Amino acid sequence: MVQQFSFKETQIQGLFAIMSFHAEDLRGSFTKDYSKEAFKQNGIQHDLQEVFYTTSSKGVVRALHFQRVKQQPKLVRCISGHVYDVVVDLRKESPTFKKWIGFDLKGNKYDEILVPAGCAHGYLVLEKSVVSYKCAENFYGEFDDGILWDDKDLQIEWPVGKIGGIDNVILSDKDKRLQSFGNFMKKYGGL
Repeated sequence: MVQQFSFKETQIQGLFAIMSFHAEDLRGSFTKDYSKEAFKQNGIQHDLQEVFYTTSSKGVVRALHFQRVKQQPKLVRCISGHVYDVVVDLRKESPTFKKWIGFDLKGNKYDEILVPAGCAHGYLVLEKSVVSYKCAENFYGEFDDGILWDDKDLQIEWPVGKIGGIDNVILSDKDKRLQSFGNFMKKYGGL
């Protein structure tokens, strides 16, 4: 079985759902989740600057993060496990400003998303997972920012029922202290 790269742009400009190249035979499998040439042939410029991975337990929410300056486009893939991934458009000039899209990313499906600059990103871990980020900009702590995962203005429909309810959500101290969307708008008016 061989699955070629495929790219599907979503309603949020620059946000792509991508199927990785994947091949299986009697030896096992081979997966390529980034190819500068394949991306370029599909009109996507994504020059890697850094790659990192997170390992998270069921119930962890990592959200909703972005960089105010030197925004960080990222190619996100669940290597193992299952996460519900959310992207929120924070670009004030975008026709989809404040809209969000959710994706089920599963390690055994070889799918990924390309999150454009100017969007917040986060996910709910539905089973113990390893997630890969291939970023086209470096991380800068001084520009790191975020919005509360359960912000009332954004109305994201997180599938918390799949982890036994909201009482099972696990947040870092940092994510508990993130700002509301309203405060983000008062401070910055969008990205």
